[in-house]
Amino acid sequence: MSISIFDIIKVGVGPSSSHTMGPWLAAQQCLKDFSAQHDLTKIEQVRVLLYGSLAKTGKGHGTDVAVQLGLSGYDYKTMDTQLIQQVINEIAQTNTLKLRQKQLITFNPNIHIEFHTAISLPGHPNGMQFVLETYEKEIFSFTYYSIGGGFISSDGEHTATLPDHNFPYPIQKGEDLLRFCNEYNFDVINLIERNELSLRSKEDIDAQLLLLWETMKDSIYRGCHAQGILPGGLNVMRRAAKLHHNLMKGYFYENENQWLVYLRSQNPTFNDILQWVSCFALAVNEENAAFGRIVTAPTNGAAGVVPAVLMYYYCFGEKVSEDKVKEFLMVAGQIGSIFKQGATISAAMGGCQAEIGVSSAMAAAALTHCLGGSIAHCLMAAEIAMEHHLGLTCDPVGGLVQIPCIERNSMGAVKAITAASLALNSDPKAAKVSLDAVVKTMWETALDMNHKYKETSEGGLALHIPVNLIEC
Repeated sequence: MSISIFDIIKVGVGPSSSHTMGPWLAAQQCLKDFSAQHDLTKIEQVRVLLYGSLAKTGKGHGTDVAVQLGLSGYDYKTMDTQLIQQVINEIAQTNTLKLRQKQLITFNPNIHIEFHTAISLPGHPNGMQFVLETYEKEIFSFTYYSIGGGFISSDGEHTATLPDHNFPYPIQKGEDLLRFCNEYNFDVINLIERNELSLRSKEDIDAQLLLLWETMKDSIYRGCHAQGILPGGLNVMRRAAKLHHNLMKGYFYENENQWLVYLRSQNPTFNDILQWVSCFALAVNEENAAFGRIVTAPTNGAAGVVPAVLMYYYCFGEKVSEDKVKEFLMVAGQIGSIFKQGATISAAMGGCQAEIGVSSAMAAAALTHCLGGSIAHCLMAAEIAMEHHLGLTCDPVGGLVQIPCIERNSMGAVKAITAASLALNSDPKAAKVSLDAVVKTMWETALDMNHKYKETSEGGLALHIPVNLIEC
């Protein structure tokens, strides 16, 4: 299997890639699979059955919202996120839903979306079924699994129908990356680009990378200026805006460009840098928690790490060019694909090590490259970052992507910067642990981890923090 960097880093919508984007995509796929052989206008009723982790934390992750939007024909990449609540309210008030915004059916979310918390399907903890009934009373059932990072499958994690590209230089492991660079005298960017050019033009590669960067910048900027309480009922206050206000020290600006010019003119202290990195990460994940537009990298729950480290490099590095930004994203995506192929990026399969751990490794390798490190240094940085996330559990309080998820992005970003520094000041030849060894260890740790700590809200902090969730 070979996975494109654009399968790992992509534009999405919060709060969860596996619990929001995956089910959203599955709902669209269900209608596509049905209409391939049948007339969509024959559908009288649709039931959505959610199992395992999707059922246990689906409300907090917006899974019920996602399947309704997917059935309605909206695309998470392009839908105006400000309209989401309006569409959901209309479905609830009328008890009707327009399939693909065309075919009107009776749909009561309280009846037609079922949460089966005591049942898990065999292929993956994030299982779901769509049961379609026609006017002739024929029943059609479609089963899908949301396997992390917005990927879906009809089988499960390691038998999944994933993008499998015929790359000229297929990379499944870190050793493949190192071998191809050494054997053909490529630098890592040249190698990644050669693979991506087998799928799309250079112009398209550049355009997609810049779209990712613009989306990251926008999500940080929005998050730095949004105040109030996050939705979901935990009454979590947004903190990025206050932190940002204190760091700006009264400087006046009118738009995002002026804001960036000011940030890039600063010579921050070490303490300021720590606060800015935390601010960037908090901003993205507060936007994510509020169903905002973000970049999945490699998941939504960990969407703040890569942008925070990239923004740190862009603002506080020396004359960072747009080309360097693109290189950062390419290296990050390549490292993410290695984890996806050798382990998992699904918290429901591997705990939070699969999300924050992977994103931290991605950011560490990318920063190391941009600071002049060799491919060996990049792999070492990724290994260091993941090594110190091994065993990290996923225990979202109230089933929401808020506590401890938002703060963990700040921690993952700081760890990535530290890992890059350590790698750049080390000899990779003297390293005792390889990236491939840590990927294998991560997967074995995931298999050993108690299911309670895999995005179920049945263990850890989720058990010990009293909550009284309200609809919000």
